[in-house]
Amino acid sequence: MVKSVCGYCGVGCGIEFEEDKLLGDLAYPVNEGKLCSKGISELISIQTPSRLLRPHQRKNINDEYKVVSWDETISTIAEKIKSTSKEKIGIYLSGQLLTEDYYIANKLGKGFIGTNNVDTNSRTCMSSAVSAHKKAFGIDYVPVRMEDVHHADLLILAGANTAEAHVVFHNRIKRAKKAGLKIVVIDPRFTDTAKIADLHLPLKPNSDIDFFNLVSKRIIDENLVDEEFVLSHVNNYELLKNKFKRIPTTKMLKRTGLTKEQFEQFWTLYKNSPNIISAWTMGLNQSSQGVDKNLALINTHLLSGKIFTKGNGPFSLTGQPNAMGGREVGGLSTMLAVHLGFDKEAIKKVSQFWNTKNIDTKPGLTATQMMEAKLDVLIICHTDPIYHLPNRNKMEKLIKEIPLVVEINAYENSETAQFAHIRLPAAPWGEKEGTQTNLDRTITKQEKLTRTSIDCKPDWEIFQLIAQQLGFKNAFNFKNPQEIFEEYQEMTKLNPHLNMYDISYKDVGNKPFIWGEDIRKNKKFFTKDKKANLHFVENKLLSEKANLKYPFILLTGRTRDQWHSGTKTNLPKTLLKFKDLDFCEIHPKNAKALNIKDDDVIKISSIRGEIISKVLISDKIRIDTIFVPVSNREINYLTNDLYDKESLQPDYNHSAVKIEKV
Repeated sequence: MVKSVCGYCGVGCGIEFEEDKLLGDLAYPVNEGKLCSKGISELISIQTPSRLLRPHQRKNINDEYKVVSWDETISTIAEKIKSTSKEKIGIYLSGQLLTEDYYIANKLGKGFIGTNNVDTNSRTCMSSAVSAHKKAFGIDYVPVRMEDVHHADLLILAGANTAEAHVVFHNRIKRAKKAGLKIVVIDPRFTDTAKIADLHLPLKPNSDIDFFNLVSKRIIDENLVDEEFVLSHVNNYELLKNKFKRIPTTKMLKRTGLTKEQFEQFWTLYKNSPNIISAWTMGLNQSSQGVDKNLALINTHLLSGKIFTKGNGPFSLTGQPNAMGGREVGGLSTMLAVHLGFDKEAIKKVSQFWNTKNIDTKPGLTATQMMEAKLDVLIICHTDPIYHLPNRNKMEKLIKEIPLVVEINAYENSETAQFAHIRLPAAPWGEKEGTQTNLDRTITKQEKLTRTSIDCKPDWEIFQLIAQQLGFKNAFNFKNPQEIFEEYQEMTKLNPHLNMYDISYKDVGNKPFIWGEDIRKNKKFFTKDKKANLHFVENKLLSEKANLKYPFILLTGRTRDQWHSGTKTNLPKTLLKFKDLDFCEIHPKNAKALNIKDDDVIKISSIRGEIISKVLISDKIRIDTIFVPVSNREINYLTNDLYDKESLQPDYNHSAVKIEKV
């Protein structure tokens, strides 16, 4: 029996591999033997006929691919990089990568090629939370762990559908509810998560800032501020207090779409709860004001002092298995490495550690900027930007202009594949080993369950081959993931709050390690004065608005049994299709006005494009709002390429659309 960890969502469940089946690991603290339908079926993702098993190359995207050797493809990539200025090179990574993969790609790009255009698809899901953490706490730090729900009196889930996106964590929430936990779900839809809520608040899309500002004002007005905590640990209280004296509360409540009675029902629950966790995901992050929405929520915890104690705090939930590991390593273009930025001291430290003089001094392009940057080389690893970036018609046009697009993937059925010149077969989950960090800072280890397919390679090895071909063999001469992890461990000593030097690579598979626990114990922030920062934010209504021609607001999100575009889950053998993967949820009143019925085929259009879907009439969604899951691969023909000005995360949940019966 081999013990490993699941490679789907950010929960990071422990698993056991026995002959030809997967079981939940009873001894593993995160899931205690439980797995969701995706996790149980993950072996199928290794055996699927959609696997990419050989390197492929072509000169023009209109040509057919030809199977070629690794030597030929690596040589082509290296020669193109050598003849290209570093500003014109981009490396686009993914939360599907293991920490060791991330480390090698980041070291190569930022340390030796000299391009900081190394970013990850976490840009489209977690970058607003990262920016807010840094502004409020001084570093990207999540101060809550999943087990804290058992110590909380109230759990607020804002724009988070844990029943479908974090299934095993949701089961933990349900157990905590049986023991007395109260749950509030804030979402324009009555989701599967809302079914277990004590209170569902059907907030209007894009009014989260108004809601959390109203909460902060009530905390101040009713003298619920933890004065001792604020005085010792928090900046900008008086400034925030004065700002809140003048906010238009009636107007803000109206913008939320809630009645006064609904808000008071929430407030009664809130003020009578000693321990409170506020958890969120894409409903807050994916917005033109995603950072401000995060800050508005974080303010409520800093004012009340409900942070750094069991059962309290703001809890950003990551969607991918190693999104947090990528953030730690430096996978985002706005960070250099190990939570260090691009200040002179950080560059000096990292340059000495890597023994390089090639590090650029300014942040690189984000994943959401790369397509528009007129790059000459774009290396895409375990992600599918043509599927997941907004305004797809525009992105398809832009990627066609890039002279060399390299796709590193374990599967051949991505949407981006039709625009690539080189495709390199990577080892998927189960055919490689390495570490990952789940959504509450727990470092775990994926183990190899079966041999690596004959012509596939782990991602770290692919990037190492490119590095060696570029002439950087001394810095990239690792024999296995353990050697990479141990170098990374040493690097974390440059920023000691990442106390990964305390662990053993060999032991972490049996004894998962949680970094940063001393931060919670010591109530320690990482700003210059060691205090957290309150930020006054207001709803600037920057998102696209419905109008006479496009009267509906489109919401997007996951379904329980689907993983992103379905390269691993939308397969004949998976038996995961308990729910439809393509539907358009619409309120009965809107359906009646449009004379459409359940299962009718419809065309949904925005000013950017159109898609075909089918009707699902439901009173669980707000009037004049529709929901289409991201398992519809064409969803981003509709969405708006409007970004948060700080995090550059897309505004996926506020696109104006119209509906026509086909």
